[in-house]
Amino acid sequence: MGRRTRTYRGAVGLFLAGGVLLTGCSGGSTNDTSSAERGLRAAGPAPAAPGGGAAADVRRPTEGAEGTDGPKEPAAPDYLSTFALDVDTASYGYARRTLADGRLPGPETVRPEEFVNSFRQGYHRPEGNGFTVSVDGARAGAEGGDWSLLRVGLATRAAPTSAERPPAALTFVVDISGSMASSDRLGLVKTSLGILTDELRDDDAVSLVTFSDEAKTVLPMTRLGGHRGKIHDAVDSMEPAASTNVGAGVRRGYEEAVDGHRKGANNRVVLLSDALANTGETDAKSILERIDSARREYGITLFGVGVGSDYGDAFMEQLTNKGDGHTTYIADEEQARKVFVDQLPAHLELTARDAKAQVAFDPKTVEKFKLIGYEDRKVADDDFRDDSVDGGEIGPGHTVTALYAVRLRDGASGHVATATVRWLDPKTRAAHEETGSVETGAIDGKLWGGAGARLQVAAVAAYFADNLRGGKLPGAPGLGELATRADELARSTEDDSVAKLATAIGQADRLKGGRSDSGANAGEGEMD
Repeated sequence: MGRRTRTYRGAVGLFLAGGVLLTGCSGGSTNDTSSAERGLRAAGPAPAAPGGGAAADVRRPTEGAEGTDGPKEPAAPDYLSTFALDVDTASYGYARRTLADGRLPGPETVRPEEFVNSFRQGYHRPEGNGFTVSVDGARAGAEGGDWSLLRVGLATRAAPTSAERPPAALTFVVDISGSMASSDRLGLVKTSLGILTDELRDDDAVSLVTFSDEAKTVLPMTRLGGHRGKIHDAVDSMEPAASTNVGAGVRRGYEEAVDGHRKGANNRVVLLSDALANTGETDAKSILERIDSARREYGITLFGVGVGSDYGDAFMEQLTNKGDGHTTYIADEEQARKVFVDQLPAHLELTARDAKAQVAFDPKTVEKFKLIGYEDRKVADDDFRDDSVDGGEIGPGHTVTALYAVRLRDGASGHVATATVRWLDPKTRAAHEETGSVETGAIDGKLWGGAGARLQVAAVAAYFADNLRGGKLPGAPGLGELATRADELARSTEDDSVAKLATAIGQADRLKGGRSDSGANAGEGEMD
């Protein structure tokens, strides 16, 4: 059966304020689900929220026969939230670059989940393939009444060392169009590929495809052992040319990847570009349709690496999402070393295919909820166990964090939510699941000064992203206070990445003239 992608897209209108601290426990068993079981269970969403019932103002869109007039019967209340897992971080990297250049990022380029997922969370990791599931949270602000911030954390096993990972067969597809003619674009790409060539093992192999108005193979698949000089020469030979035909480059790249496919190796296409497509096919879906058979039959995924101060963020994200891959962004050599040296095994190996998460909120305790971000990754609730519907591809060493705004019912006590992650084994395609849940019982202080440092970092990143998108979350600190909190967290965690977050927030605050007030007194708004 052909694969289907079904997502629901929409703007976020989030309103966070204080509430009850939610502390969670991770756990649950891993289920190996047979095809017969999947068929029986696909008819209903899972996990089912205990107790049934309805939550105020949280409903699916009204359904009715097309073309009929008159009132339509409301659909049943919806206590499920389902999305494909995502480990992209390009939105945050590009925002940092834009702020450093003295400009505010466009709101359309800001995806909160990519800000949050740029930071370590310290989740417990499983021993083998699969995920651990952790659910916790805290009161989101001092004046928010009964709103809380709930965190769902998913983690894969630790990434192997370079010596332990399987061999790699990488096809580099490099944009050499005129727009790449600067040191922070093609120059940075050359530096990055030089770093990677030195980092790869002798039993790894690479090929090189370049594209401008047309695509050509500069180097067929070549083993590193005994050929590093040849590979360096091929990389150094790249010079900027004409326009940007990304479609031609991706097609040629997949042709080379198939020709050089190595059984038992991690086969990847790595696209390095500013993603400013202006020639040939410029629609991500059309480009991927042309290489769909190679992508599916050989399991070759697409890893996007964005560069440049003017960057086609939306196009690159769409391309890698549809190409069963993920995206990052690099602005300098330090970030290139982080991606191509420190994080290399996580970018090469897969531990889970088509991974999705579903959170079932308990209607006895929860009145409203809203997922922060993931607009482009939402999945219909009924498709959670439909393995023909596309999910996310996740490697070792990755974590995925989803934050929710949650409003509890008056006097709520007990179970709040159960989170389930479902994925397919990359080799056998067997389905597995893991669950975790959270209750209201362990109430232990507010977010600021009460919750763990990593939850506070996630909250700062989410509030920062929402501010850049023009949101105004009730209870959210202004940018000045967020910068101070990030600076304090950087010192307490001794984490340089959090210090850089503080710098970025401070830059945004100055560009906005220090006008970012707290959203504590903003109206509650709708939770659609």
